[in-house]
Amino acid sequence: MAEQPDLFATPELQTLHGDRLWQVLEQWQRQGWIRALDLALVRMLAQLDPAAAPELLLAVAMTSHQLGRGHICLDLEATLADPDAALSLPPEGAFGETLPDRPSELLGGLSLPDWLDRIASSALVQKGAGAAPLVLEPGTPARLYLRRQWRYEVAVAAAIRARLNSDEADSLPAGMSERLDLLFDTPADGEIDWQRLACALAGSSRFAIITGGPGTGKTTTVVRLLALLQSQALDRDAPLRIRLAAPTGKAAARLTESIGRAVSQLPVGMARQIPTEVSTLHRLLGSRPDTRHFRHHADNPLHADLVVIDEASMIDLEMMHALLAALPVRAQLILLGDKDQLASVEAGAVLGDLCLDAEWGGYSAATLGRSAGAGAGDLAQWQAVAGRAGDQPLAQHIVMLRHSHRFGEHSGIGRLARGVNNGDLKTVERTLGGFPEQLELLEPRAEQTPALRALMLSGGRLGREQGAPGYSGYLQLLRTERPASADYADVARQEWAHRLLASFARFRVLCALRKGPWGVEGMNQRIEQVLADAGLLQPDQLWYEGRPVMLTRNDYSLGLMNGDIGLCLKVPRSEGGEVLRVVFPLADGSLKWVLPSRLQSTETVFAMTVHKSQGSEFAHTALVLPPGPNPVLTRELVYTGITRASDWFTLVLPARARLHEAIATRVHRASALRTRILAADLGSAQQ
Repeated sequence: MAEQPDLFATPELQTLHGDRLWQVLEQWQRQGWIRALDLALVRMLAQLDPAAAPELLLAVAMTSHQLGRGHICLDLEATLADPDAALSLPPEGAFGETLPDRPSELLGGLSLPDWLDRIASSALVQKGAGAAPLVLEPGTPARLYLRRQWRYEVAVAAAIRARLNSDEADSLPAGMSERLDLLFDTPADGEIDWQRLACALAGSSRFAIITGGPGTGKTTTVVRLLALLQSQALDRDAPLRIRLAAPTGKAAARLTESIGRAVSQLPVGMARQIPTEVSTLHRLLGSRPDTRHFRHHADNPLHADLVVIDEASMIDLEMMHALLAALPVRAQLILLGDKDQLASVEAGAVLGDLCLDAEWGGYSAATLGRSAGAGAGDLAQWQAVAGRAGDQPLAQHIVMLRHSHRFGEHSGIGRLARGVNNGDLKTVERTLGGFPEQLELLEPRAEQTPALRALMLSGGRLGREQGAPGYSGYLQLLRTERPASADYADVARQEWAHRLLASFARFRVLCALRKGPWGVEGMNQRIEQVLADAGLLQPDQLWYEGRPVMLTRNDYSLGLMNGDIGLCLKVPRSEGGEVLRVVFPLADGSLKWVLPSRLQSTETVFAMTVHKSQGSEFAHTALVLPPGPNPVLTRELVYTGITRASDWFTLVLPARARLHEAIATRVHRASALRTRILAADLGSAQQ
């Protein structure tokens, strides 16, 4: 390939040839601006195309870095508008130091057309059909992808679009309205029964999303939907093969419990052949250890007619691609989740992208007709007020539940969550001070304060006044109760372990960060020391009685998954004395006892990240924000932390400015998934 002219390069970029380019990138890595993985990728691609322009190699470093932050692609126009943001850098001079060779310095004079020309000129970039490692889409906005993520995005968009029913019927299938009457009361005049509407729309679609905040009845709704669909199928002597799954073991256990309760409340005769066992997504698809592949895929699809996935906000793009590939063509897919929660840890924000306008309806005339037939209320009048009528295909498959049964009108936690979600700082400040029976604000100026110690031990002020638990509860129970039997199947021993696990699960400290004194690592050490000083723990070695642990990797040999939480306990052994065992609650309600030495990937879990807490619920949650600015502090993170609490919530705020910044910052992950679903021309996902 001919050497690239410097016609488009800025003066700064003209110097980035040979060793100088690698010096800059190595400096970026030393400063922590990019990862070693990002630099290794740039080096590999530079070997494949030695003539690649520095503008392209800088874009590759940023694209890879952005992927590590959850973005599917690099938005080139947005990057030129604020190059430093692509590497999550603070404003220049924010900490009293100005470092050279910042992205803004190198790319500041570069125009978008020039950058596109330099990127497109390389053989590393796919042009039409091909298998190049990079894909450039020069539209508006222009995006640069690593090819794997581009392929996932195109394939997911195509699979979802194929499931959207373009020929909508104006009426419900025969018999559905009568069954809805058995499952739901008639709404009062002027009210809309969103749960009933969700059943009506999802019941006649191969793809549906039911979204809503905590306590809005997503599980209750989907159980009634299953009853509706299964009863119809049984009338035809063709029962549906239904599979239920969630992204994590904890979320699967919670859904198992919730579905069991909801099934027991169904009308007589409507609970036939509705499963209550929930698996993880990895188990559903059949994970192959140490690979990215699954046993079920397009050539070996799932044996299912209807698949329900809970906590869908936690599903990243790659997992959604695997799920859709393994789904039979005629099978129905129902996604449940809170669109306002944090997005997945890995790249993508699939549920958030799909539910972007869920608040506003946007229902077509055909959908309004089915709503009227379902007896869900006057949806047409509501939508006229909302002002968002339309016929966009995706909107016809989404229903947002709006009434929280957990957080009522007079709930402090509910009002706080809504204030954060709406970006209403005044409401947040007013609510924090206006509900002392549910909410507490701690503003410690140091890492060791009596208020923090009291919070860790007994739940702080809420613990004293309202009975909100801290960590002393399960440890006191551990000191006063002991199993007498060495038999793991002994009923009294099983009940003892269940009581301890339930007591520990009533309180949890959640952190925004992993590292640092206000992150998970620092808080776990501090809590452990506070409990030891109080005589409740003896952490003199790695494994000690009372230590709570969380798995950080799937362990297929033990049947335990990443995110599963257990307690280390002393139990009698048959030959006399005691031995340490770690007990884990399983999704089916049973217990698994494991030798500590068999657990290879665990961490202490008095404190956990907000991300890891998704799919969990605690009676009392304490959310710890750090004192310094950090890009992870967002509205979604604070909202997710608040809504993990069912009864009491404590906010630990060393610097009030961090709360203000978080509420003002929304998660945005670069992606074109929604655009592809709504576009007429999806392109193709070449292998």
